[in-house]
Amino acid sequence: MSAQPPPIGTLTDRVQFRRREMAGEAGGGHVTLFVPVATLWARVRSLTGRQGTSADGRAVEISHTIVLRFRTDIRPGDRLVYRGRNLDVVSAADLNGRRAFVSCACSETSFTG
Repeated sequence: MSAQPPPIGTLTDRVQFRRREMAGEAGGGHVTLFVPVATLWARVRSLTGRQGTSADGRAVEISHTIVLRFRTDIRPGDRLVYRGRNLDVVSAADLNGRRAFVSCACSETSFTG
């Protein structure tokens, strides 16, 4: 059974699509940059949230699903920015096999104290 496409008019959230790129530093290392590619209409939904610990404190990880018009250039490691929040793309797949919409599973990690 394939997923249902979103109803017309429900892509009401604006997100910025950013591509992850590595750039060299003067000292010889590398830095990760997220370069803006496009601003898109989307449907953003929060799925789950869980609290855990990171190396230096507590972390909260929230998962989201984002539906966009079909594109072939979104891949894991890219980022979608929604209302100033960085949502890292975990996976991106054709929603129902018709190349009309792409569904992205994203995660957001924030650190508290």
